[in-house]
Amino acid sequence: MSQAARALDRIFRAESGAVLATLIRVLGDFQLAEDALQDALASALATWPSSGLPASPAGWLITTARRKALDRLRHSRIVASKAPEIALLAQLERADRSEPSELSPVPDDQLRLIFTCCHPALSSEAQVALTLQVLGGLSIAEIARAFLVNDSTIAQRLSRAKHKIAHAHIPYEIPDRASLASRLHGVLGVLYLVFNEGYLATSGRQLVRGDLVADALRLARGLVELLPDEPEAVGLLALMVLHDARREARIDERGELILLEEQDRGKWDAERIAEGVRLVETALAQLRPGSYQIQAAIAALHAEAATAADTDWPQIVLLYDQLLRYEPTPVVELNRAVAICFADSPERALALVDDLAGRGVLSSYAPLYLARADLLRRLGRNDEAYECYRHALSLAENEQVRRFIERRLREK
Repeated sequence: MSQAARALDRIFRAESGAVLATLIRVLGDFQLAEDALQDALASALATWPSSGLPASPAGWLITTARRKALDRLRHSRIVASKAPEIALLAQLERADRSEPSELSPVPDDQLRLIFTCCHPALSSEAQVALTLQVLGGLSIAEIARAFLVNDSTIAQRLSRAKHKIAHAHIPYEIPDRASLASRLHGVLGVLYLVFNEGYLATSGRQLVRGDLVADALRLARGLVELLPDEPEAVGLLALMVLHDARREARIDERGELILLEEQDRGKWDAERIAEGVRLVETALAQLRPGSYQIQAAIAALHAEAATAADTDWPQIVLLYDQLLRYEPTPVVELNRAVAICFADSPERALALVDDLAGRGVLSSYAPLYLARADLLRRLGRNDEAYECYRHALSLAENEQVRRFIERRLREK
């Protein structure tokens, strides 16, 4: 890969969400915005090696993409029955004459885009998949892994969602307060999935995708500013901040993954932990508990423990019991089982994990087999643990997670 190609790839990963969000606002059409951005990326790859990087790469991409969209619309004008395209063409031509030569992303555009993607006319699965693609820049394969479904299912959801937005004329805007409630749950879910993909990438060589983490945190802060009295929005921000506070301790100097109980807590960001704890207290004080507040409270208990041995595991198990009332999912059951290992015994935890495995609902979920392998290892059942680690390795996509599993396999 050439230097220009590497630079373009780095810029695209860092700014594609913001650039695409602004293009969707300017063009009013998901597909046209995506096509125009691809055209602009091709132009960048062709011109940047000789001309050098522009002062504002994101602005250059937006301006170039808008002009590429104009070219597409001018071409479509020769086809019959193109009244909407002709109207958009006229609007863009006027803007092209009056606006500065280089546009920049507008921060609020991404928040508007989330609310557009989370319109109640779309299914919850389509809302999340669409936002992960257009805002988070995730591929269809990455989204499929997050949903534990196949690629074609996600591709169909995305196609149907974009078609519905276009044909139902769903507005690109932050709705008025009366309409916010019906979309808030979807928005929070999308932001958390974007954060999770950044915090522990499902694939690739990096454990953390800092661009996605930064986007999710910035948008969560914007949402709290918009809705300061919504405790779940505050709780989600608290959860993100507390997790991100441990970022520097999650890998060693060789880039190897370090488990929570083995991390150097001196590397945890004390200021961010204090901020996260304050946010948890603010959210819980509103006496309207919810899933994100409970998860944030669990994260706060981990963050406030001076050592792994000081962790209040019985309280964490109680919080997982509460979380299951709001989010009765196999993943929450798995996390609760891991907590029971430390609060009670590995034997009891293993029985719960075996029950989950027997149901088959997490059969392609690597963390299930990692958890089971760890429990077997703690119980001295090393041959069984070895086979579990081997199976987890066959499912893991992230390179650093794979290296962690390979280390465990070599320890036999």
